[in-house]
Amino acid sequence: MSNKSEVDMKDVELNEVEQEKQPMTEGEAGNNYAISPVSEKNGIVKVKIPDEESKFTGLSKEELMKVAGTPGYGTHLWLNLIFFQILQFVDANDLITGIFFSFFLNRWVKVRWALLILFWLGWLGMLAGAIAIIIQAPRCKPLPEMNWWNYGPLYQIGDVNSFTKSSDLKGVAEKVQAMDELKVKGLIIGPIHVSSEDEPEELKLTEISKEAGNLIQFRELIKAAHKRGISVVLDLTPNYKGKEPWFADAVSTVVKLEPALMHWLEEGVDGFLFYGVEKVSTAAQSLWEDVEVLIHNQTESVEKKKRVLIGVTEQSSPDDVIAVLNKTGVDLLLTGALRSTSALDIAHTVDRLYSTYGQTRLAWNIGGRIAGHLASLVGFAKVKLSYLLLLTLPGTPVFNYGDEIGLQDNETKNPTMEWEDSQENLTVSKKDEMTTFCKFFKTVSEKRSKERSLQHGEYLPLFNSTSAMAYVRSWDQNERYLIALNWHLEETVTLHLKHAEIPDHATVVFSTSDDKRVDEVINLAQLEVKPEQGIMLKFPYTP
Repeated sequence: MSNKSEVDMKDVELNEVEQEKQPMTEGEAGNNYAISPVSEKNGIVKVKIPDEESKFTGLSKEELMKVAGTPGYGTHLWLNLIFFQILQFVDANDLITGIFFSFFLNRWVKVRWALLILFWLGWLGMLAGAIAIIIQAPRCKPLPEMNWWNYGPLYQIGDVNSFTKSSDLKGVAEKVQAMDELKVKGLIIGPIHVSSEDEPEELKLTEISKEAGNLIQFRELIKAAHKRGISVVLDLTPNYKGKEPWFADAVSTVVKLEPALMHWLEEGVDGFLFYGVEKVSTAAQSLWEDVEVLIHNQTESVEKKKRVLIGVTEQSSPDDVIAVLNKTGVDLLLTGALRSTSALDIAHTVDRLYSTYGQTRLAWNIGGRIAGHLASLVGFAKVKLSYLLLLTLPGTPVFNYGDEIGLQDNETKNPTMEWEDSQENLTVSKKDEMTTFCKFFKTVSEKRSKERSLQHGEYLPLFNSTSAMAYVRSWDQNERYLIALNWHLEETVTLHLKHAEIPDHATVVFSTSDDKRVDEVINLAQLEVKPEQGIMLKFPYTP
């Protein structure tokens, strides 16, 4: 073949094995290459193959369709288009393109490094800013040490026979959900043990009376309550059917008390309540101290859940209450301190006890198993006001069963509880009244359970007079709550509230009457509180 008609060839040396040392002919080589006569020397075959021009033409339509829908499809498509256009340009402007790409790549490397440095500098700047904000931000105040009884109301069921239709402990267990909806944290049950009026020889502190139920029912009650995070306190007042809470020979009774305490603790009871604690602690001082130690030593052993010792006294003056607390060593003391009709007396009592003990040892109640029900003691018009007071003071609120619906005493202090499924004998207006009371109770109790300022916040008195009082509950940087109460039967009170800790205006959260709308903004320098009205307002923390 002539030099003009032949394609430019290049030499390729192939190391042939023994059977491949024969010269290849054009037919054997196939049609892929034009092979010229070859020569062999020492197994080396010289073969001429054509030069092919390497040219990128991009992916064909068929090739693109193969990768369509795959994760890298978009990348394939764009790269194909970009390189195709670039190489078309390269064909026509090889020199210019080379210079351009060299310049571009050099610049791109520098730009890329600059962008990378800027990114890390920006990231470090943001990190430094975040650290500065954390350092300069005010530190959160550590939460106070609290016990389970400080987190919500206690609910006293003195007579299980009056509480449910079944008239026993089984019926109480069936109503645990209803009490959970009230955000109750503890039930005070009983007394349910065997006892006869003023007959100490009949006392059986570890045996449940047939009228109350049996041990199996009590265990079911404990189980149902604990499942919902509700503790169970047992009223173990020995002579609860007699005129005095303790028998004449208090010493012998306290001796019987210790094994009974261990028995009920083993059954899962979370604490005990006793009436007349100041009398027994005086009559049998050393033995009572043993009881106190026994209960408090148990507090650290089981799941680190403390057991509570609650006392009840009829004392009402702050000094007398403080004396009983100091003498008896109880964790909480139920008193008659809030039964006064004077707002000035109530405000003085709260200030005195709060300044002496703080709030973890304070309990607030109006009614009780012996004292009676809230509505009977304060009147229907002040029931909501009393809810607001008890649920917002610094300490543990304690309610008698039925207080949440305005249940009143009749010929006894143990009226039958009115449930929704047993109100067929009530008038429509009476049903509506009970529903209104219960709704308000639930709303305020739920608010208390959610807000740190109400749960364990500091107490700041703002105003008090013979008929009205106002105070603020606040905790650290949380929202603050201002409570204003007017006990007067007829007169509206205008409070001119000014203090460094409060703003000029606050927003209404709750009102016991309809004249104040929720979310209404009120001028605190002209705060009007109607007769027998209570108002809760809120305002934000400002540094």
